Amino acid sequence: MAEESAVSLKDEVKDFLKDVAIIVIVVVIIRTFLFVPFQINGASMSESYYNKQFIIVDKLSYLVSDVDRGDVVVFKPHVSNDKEFFIKRVIGVAGDMIKIESWKVYLKKPSDKDYIELNEWYLSQENKNSTFVKGKSSEETYEVPEGKYFVMWDNRNSSTDSRTCFKSCWYAEATNFIQHSDLSGKVWIDLGYFDWVRIKPGFKISLWEFKFIQPELWIDSSPQWFSSADSWEY
Repeated sequence: MAEESAVSLKDEVKDFLKDVAIIVIVVVIIRTFLFVPFQINGASMSESYYNKQFIIVDKLSYLVSDVDRGDVVVFKPHVSNDKEFFIKRVIGVAGDMIKIESWKVYLKKPSDKDYIELNEWYLSQENKNSTFVKGKSSEETYEVPEGKYFVMWDNRNSSTDSRTCFKSCWYAEATNFIQHSDLSGKVWIDLGYFDWVRIKPGFKISLWEFKFIQPELWIDSSPQWFSSADSWEY
């Protein structure tokens, strides 16, 4: 009986290790080729996405299809050791002309003769008609090179993006565009962020205090799931 128990235990350990190995392989495959979780740090995509919200990024789509204008993407900007990834919205793809004029954004596709003003419904009231070029006038034109993309934050008033080379256009290797190899993927699901300290309609509860939070300071960060502004057609 003792010998049979030892053999049985050995088989169980082998089966357990095999299951663990399979799980690890599946997780690695999923994170490498399919989906990867991120948590947003900052308000650069407000009001489409908020600080601390969790998102799932779809990596598979860009392995089998092209990047579309209006997609919200996560990518490596190569401009900061503190922030390895940025989240922004694709405004222009290869061959597009982007013009910022009178605080508005205009697009001319390769097949178009004239610029069209973008209908950016996802922008907050504060950011509508407020797109400018830092350090310059309110007018600038960009031509997107082959294999590159022009991206901007949804929070136009307080962020850095393709307009300013993601940090500063004064650097020798600075560019206004990102390339396909820097993309981690497209935002797929918004999982929200649950702050159990805050309870609607605007109260904050802790062991030491119970106070009312001003409505204008309240941010609804509940999950939007598939209804978030993760894409738009220009």
